[in-house]
Amino acid sequence: MQAFIHNSHSRILHNPFSLSAMSSSLTLPSISPIFPHLTPSSLSLKNHHFPRSRVFATLSTGSQPSIHDASFLDYKVSNAFLFPGQGAQAIGMGKEAQNVPSAAILYKKANEILGFDLLDVCINGPKEKLNSTVISQPALYVTSLAAVELLRAREGGEQIIDSVDVTCGLSLGEYTALAFAGAFSFEDGLKLVKLRGEAMQDAADATSGAMVSVVGLDSEKVQQLCDAANQEVSEAEKVQIANYLCPGNYAVSGGIKGIEAVEAKAKSFKARMTVRLAVAGAFHTSFMEPAVSRLEAALASTDIRTPRIPVISNVNAQPHTDPDTIKKILARQVTSPVQWETTVKTLLSKGLKKSYELGPGKVIAGIVKRMDKGADIENIVA
Repeated sequence: MQAFIHNSHSRILHNPFSLSAMSSSLTLPSISPIFPHLTPSSLSLKNHHFPRSRVFATLSTGSQPSIHDASFLDYKVSNAFLFPGQGAQAIGMGKEAQNVPSAAILYKKANEILGFDLLDVCINGPKEKLNSTVISQPALYVTSLAAVELLRAREGGEQIIDSVDVTCGLSLGEYTALAFAGAFSFEDGLKLVKLRGEAMQDAADATSGAMVSVVGLDSEKVQQLCDAANQEVSEAEKVQIANYLCPGNYAVSGGIKGIEAVEAKAKSFKARMTVRLAVAGAFHTSFMEPAVSRLEAALASTDIRTPRIPVISNVNAQPHTDPDTIKKILARQVTSPVQWETTVKTLLSKGLKKSYELGPGKVIAGIVKRMDKGADIENIVA
């Protein structure tokens, strides 16, 4: 999930945490260049350590790179595609995509998989429906990949896509990045995202959790704030940093009473403000543990391949090539803190020259600019 940040105009940007084959070309004339399996005949509309507790889940896989991941360990960065997460959705998204056949067809394919008219909800809402976890996640996945097609359709777009040498996405956006990089098909990715949204919603319904964005403190201070709050609540209500978004902006997740304690104590820790996030529950903590087994089962039956370019994991800010490692990390992503700040810092330190945010909103662009005012980032909105 994406979190709230302030841009240069002091407007709060809401973002509660805010594909294809193995070839590098991945092109089909006039249908869907990203997804080689979408042929005309098939398109008939069918580094932070926490004590173990209720919220502090650990990930045994991914803490050390797999021996199979060696080919991506020293990856180089020039151009990057960045995909948004839940919270970036907005009424009207997807409308522009209907002007490009290869983008429009993605929504038609999605309707078959999801069983409802996704484009209608994206364009017309209502807002409450679009913002629900079970709909916003598929909507963002499809619309962000449609944005890739809009970019491809413009002059020089194909060359830009071919120049991308690394990709990543914020929370849900990691699935979009993996689809773009050819780790799984558009359809398989959408099925996973659909199940992920449903499983996260069910896990949230089974518990009493919440999230709050803490603005104006560094991560060490936010951790101290969490520690102070945790001293006043039971084990089941404890909180943790769930999203390391960018300096001065971190999302805290956990039990309702723990979140209320964070809000009450924030000013005494010199936080600029706190903003309760409009999400279903305590995402990226062990409150989401009931969703893990469902994701594991779905991932086990999904054909996942080595990505053609590095895809940076939210769990440990590293790329992975081994399909089994990718499956394990995706299953545990919903209970693990999002290491987005480390991801962006690493890309910048490796010499990132140009990046593109593909999908609705400009939250990721704001994050990158906050970390490097001179960063060159372009928004591609569908």
